[in-house]
Amino acid sequence: MTLLRRIERYLRRSRTPPTRFGREVLRDPRLVHDMRRGREPRLRNAARIVAYLDAAERELGQ
Repeated sequence: MTLLRRIERYLRRSRTPPTRFGREVLRDPRLVHDMRRGREPRLRNAARIVAYLDAAERELGQ
């Protein structure tokens, strides 16, 4: 599963707005919008996103 697909799935399940997600993870409200348009996060930022998703999904019980 791609990182963007995992983010999109999390956004749907948690009902989190994309701008809020971007702000909480990388302090970048345009993160999801830019990724939808082809932006690829750097490895360090991708690792931060994955760590955030792992923790958030544990909380949601997914």
